[in-house]
Amino acid sequence: QVQLVETGGGLVQPGGSLRLSCTASGSIFNIDDMGWYRQAPGKRRELVAAIRSGGSTDYPDSVKGRFTISRDNPKNTVYLQMNSLKPEDTAVYYCYADIQSIATMTTSGYWGQGTQVTVSS
Repeated sequence: QVQLVETGGGLVQPGGSLRLSCTASGSIFNIDDMGWYRQAPGKRRELVAAIRSGGSTDYPDSVKGRFTISRDNPKNTVYLQMNSLKPEDTAVYYCYADIQSIATMTTSGYWGQGTQVTVSS
């Protein structure tokens, strides 16, 4: 069984910074792509940042230059450093990973439970 657990959300003032972490645990053989998504009330879930196993990254224009995704492969952990936060960044942030489990040796997508980020003065 595989589990993703996020930490690091909270309340921050506009212009501030937060760092999210997400650690995968369980019966893991390999982790491919990892990423962060967010969903604001009344809106669709959207990609915030993605990182491949080789380290290449993707960002939408809305966060490019402000957010940085990174990963620590030995720790099965992905990070999201968020700087210059804006009120429109307020959302529940979800971690995602494509994980090959030891039990099945097949790759499936897994989601974390989500962590709230609120940007407000």
